[in-house]
Amino acid sequence: MKFEKITRFFREVRAEMQAVTWPTKDDVKEGTVVVIVMSAIMAIFLSLVDLGFGQIVKLVFK
Repeated sequence: MKFEKITRFFREVRAEMQAVTWPTKDDVKEGTVVVIVMSAIMAIFLSLVDLGFGQIVKLVFK
């Protein structure tokens, strides 16, 4: 009984995996580039904000 449930589960998993639409290599490359560029932009932006707040704190507590 348990073995039948386990077998059915893996059969259904296999069927679902075959129904998945996998991204193409170009889609993956494009997504990776977008993530890297956006991460760099956010890093630069947050660095500038941090620098600005640091300068404001220096001026206030000087």
